Amino acid sequence: MDNQQEIFPIVDEDGRVIGSATRGECHSGSLLLHPVVHLHVFSSNGDIYLQRRPAWKDIQPGKWDTAVGGHIDYGETPEQALRREVREELGITDFQPEFVVKYVFESQRERELVYVSRTTYDGVIRPSASELDGGRFWTMQEIREAMGKDILTPNFESEFKKSFCR
Repeated sequence: MDNQQEIFPIVDEDGRVIGSATRGECHSGSLLLHPVVHLHVFSSNGDIYLQRRPAWKDIQPGKWDTAVGGHIDYGETPEQALRREVREELGITDFQPEFVVKYVFESQRERELVYVSRTTYDGVIRPSASELDGGRFWTMQEIREAMGKDILTPNFESEFKKSFCR
């Protein structure tokens, strides 16, 4: 289970830290804005890697999601968080992120300031057995067929449509 006492920075919509709160407080419906990083990993042939969220996660368990997604630790920059999360979740240390967009995502349980990046990567991916329930590359056709069927996280679907479907 996620550590409900973990401390997250609370930010304004520009990303300036204005306070702190626990994971439990941030994910309780309080709508405290807290920052996260996402990395979309594309292969050189255009497929996209998705991770499967483990059943024990407190948000969207068992669904397929962005290759890397994680909270920014208190005192950490988005760039530092992205490198840390990619290393922890996929075992990748040699990649070139390209910033895509920053936006606010809101659900009934939480509100996040999302820093989205992408990279093209054809090397070895080693999904963390302790943080993920595996992962794999999906074709664009597979993604389109899975949309709206409760297979992918709503956040991934929304972000993917806004950022990569043109």
